[in-house]
This record gives sequence, structure tokens and C-alpha cells, in this order.
Amino acid sequence: MKKILLASALAFFAGMNAQTKFGVKAGYALSKLTSNEDLDAFEGASGGLKSKSGFYIGALVEHKLNNKFALQGEVQYANLGGKAEVSTMGITVTEKFNFNRIVVPITARYYATPELGVYAGPFVSFRTSTKVNIDVSGGMANPQAINEGEQFLEKNFDDNLKSAEFGLVLGADYNVYKGLFVDARYSFGLTNMIKDPINDEKLKMNFFQIGLGYKFK
Repeated sequence: MKKILLASALAFFAGMNAQTKFGVKAGYALSKLTSNEDLDAFEGASGGLKSKSGFYIGALVEHKLNNKFALQGEVQYANLGGKAEVSTMGITVTEKFNFNRIVVPITARYYATPELGVYAGPFVSFRTSTKVNIDVSGGMANPQAINEGEQFLEKNFDDNLKSAEFGLVLGADYNVYKGLFVDARYSFGLTNMIKDPINDEKLKMNFFQIGLGYKFK
């Protein structure tokens, strides 16, 4: 009887392992901040929030429930954020905000075909570091003043933005060859990132990701 139970347990866990895959992924990220505030600092100025290019790298684990449905968890390191651009009197100031974050999505997957999977689910991201770069074009720039401005913005973001953010992710991936896949997704930030908003001010972040991954057999 003990041998039968042991054999049954081994078969059960072998079956579980056969349905669980681990993998790695990396690629390009395009992120943008959205706000309900006007960036025109003074009369005659024009500007707005724009998208910023970045990257991501991470690992994943997928557990198939059957041939059609699966659950997947991931941990990513992602360079996200956005840009703010203001122009006046021929001078343009561009502020690039690098919000480096750990992103943890948990998604439910549906395999439309053995190669094509579509998925959706929540994510949470955690701040790791903040870096701001300021560029001035069309006029003379004081390097010391720019450096002080960058440090001021970095401290302001760290002090006044929440360290965690929640949202939803929608995406699809396609198995190209023996575990190698291409992946594309869009993540919607649902959290107002400002700790203590004044006059109902809001700041959220959305980001698009596309890249390559590999699932080990």
C-alpha cells in the first residue's frame, strides 16, 4: 500500500510540474504620465506631458489549468515615467522623469490557439529609484541651476508620490519557436500617485510594453 501511495504522489507532483513553466523576458517600454493640471506655467507658454522610452526585464511562472486556461505571475524591473515639455519665447525645457519600479502582474490566460495566448489581470508596482534629467534648447543653460532643478524634482517626487501603484494589464503573446515568444501589453494605472492631492489634482501612469521571452520546458 505504501508503494502505491508513493507512486501516486510522485505521479501527481510530476503532473503538476509538467503544467508549470518558468521563463524570462525583456523588451521596450513606452510610458506616459497623465494629469488634470495645466502645465502652461505662465501666459504665452505651451507644453504638455509626453511619452518616454524605457525598458523592462523580468521573470515569470505559468501554471496551466488545462489546454485553454492558465495563471501567470511575473516580477519585472522596469524603467517607466514620462516627460514634461514647456516652450516659451523660443526656449524649450524638457524634463524626463525616470521612475524605476518593480512591477508584479498576476494574469489569467486564455489560449485561443496552442501558440496564441491572451491575458488580463491586476498589477502592483513599487518604486525603487527616481531620476530626473532636464534639457534646455534654444537658449543658454546654467549647468548648476539644471543640476539643482533635477535634485529638487527628484526629492519632490520621492516625498510627494506614493511608493506603490495599482492597475490593470491587458495583453497577448505568441509562441514563435520552442518556448521563444513575442509579447505585447498595455497597462493602465488606476492609482492617483499623489500622496496628498490638493484641489483634486491627479497623476497616473500608463505604459505599453513589447518584447521577447523564453519559457523553459
